[in-house]
Amino acid sequence: MYRIAKEFAFSASHQILTLPEGHQCARVHGHNYVVVVELASAELDEHGFVRAYEDLAPFKAYIDEKFDHRHLNDVLNIKAVSSEILAKHFYDWCKERFPETTAVRISETPKIWAEYRP
Repeated sequence: MYRIAKEFAFSASHQILTLPEGHQCARVHGHNYVVVVELASAELDEHGFVRAYEDLAPFKAYIDEKFDHRHLNDVLNIKAVSSEILAKHFYDWCKERFPETTAVRISETPKIWAEYRP
């Protein structure tokens, strides 16, 4: 199996409104998110690629337009926006457009991450 990955970044605020009052994550706060999209294939295309990295440009545009410097609760219209929820959202978006997508990983800080991998 061949695997490739590409990293994207954006900055945004969010809050997890389902947490108890006083919990730090219930307050509005922000992160410099790093998103890693992983694709895999048993076969390579005629160019020797799983997929050309430039093919992922629509995902970069989607992040820049809909997520960068936005409040994620408003973007997704939900009360609890966690990295796990973002990972699944981005996975679904990518899988629909790039069938080779196998996982999406989200990092809020350099030391923590969440991943969606069916």
